[in-house]
Formats: sequence, C-alpha cells, structure tokens
Amino acid sequence: MVAKKKAIYAGSFDPITNGHLDILNRALKIFDEVVLLLAISPTKKPTFTAKQRAEMLKSIFKNEPRVKIDMCNELVVDYARRHKISCLIRGLRPSGDFDSESQMASMNYHLYPDIETVFLMTGGKFYFVSSSMVKEAYKWKGDVSKFVPKEVLKYLEKYTKRIYVNK
Repeated sequence: MVAKKKAIYAGSFDPITNGHLDILNRALKIFDEVVLLLAISPTKKPTFTAKQRAEMLKSIFKNEPRVKIDMCNELVVDYARRHKISCLIRGLRPSGDFDSESQMASMNYHLYPDIETVFLMTGGKFYFVSSSMVKEAYKWKGDVSKFVPKEVLKYLEKYTKRIYVNK
C-alpha cells in the first residue's frame, strides 16, 4: 500500500477567499489529501469566531473528501509533527509575501527539520484579494461576490455590519 501524500494548508481564513481556493485546488493536483488547518492565533482579532470559520469551511468542502478540516492553537509545525505530515502549502501573492513567507519557512524548518514548504503563486485573477480587503470592501457596501465562495457571503451578511453613507 502506498502512503498518501498529505500536506497542510494553514491560515486564519477569516474568511476564506477564492484566492485561498485557487491555492488549495492546485495543491490537490500535487497531494492526495490536504488538511485545511484553521490556525487560531492569540494575537489576531478575527471577524468570525473559530466555530463560525470552521462551519464555513466544512460547508464549502462537504463534497470534497480529500480536504480535511481541522483547527489548532499551537505552532503549525507541532501539529504537523504530531500528525506525521511533512509538507506545508503556502500561497504567495506578488505583493511582498515572499520575504515573510520564506522567513516563516526557514523558522519552521529549524523547528521541525522533516518539514518542507511548497510555495504556490496565487492565480492572476486573485493576486490582489485578501481576507482583510474583502471584509473592508463588504463593510463599505462593495460587491465581493466574485472574491469569496457563496457560503462566505451568507456569513458576511449574517455577522458583519455594513456602513451606510448619506450622500
């Protein structure tokens, strides 16, 4: 029996965007299984609770058995070590992500020498999309429907206040 090639794609996913999905879909061409790891950071102040983000992810990937949803509040490399996963997926946008991502990959390697990081460039139509920009545009009544899955739009409508400007 051949072992499955597994990888972790970790992030806060607050919320997940079509840019994230682009990276994930390309990772699934390389790996048999990808753990979409909802990383809980004590330093971030998310818009959505961890439970809401997990619900969104489970809803989006309910028909994709090769995507496993999990969450952790530890170093991603510690999670990887415990689950015997030796590859991390990271998405890169042409907006300066490489410096911080390469530093993180180097630190991860020093903490867990069996880990490798695979960088995938975000596709051309999503290179400028970030969770923060989606939330900001939505808050100001922008149409973000082409930047996020429909499940995310439902959560934005339910849990995000919009700003109405009198003209």
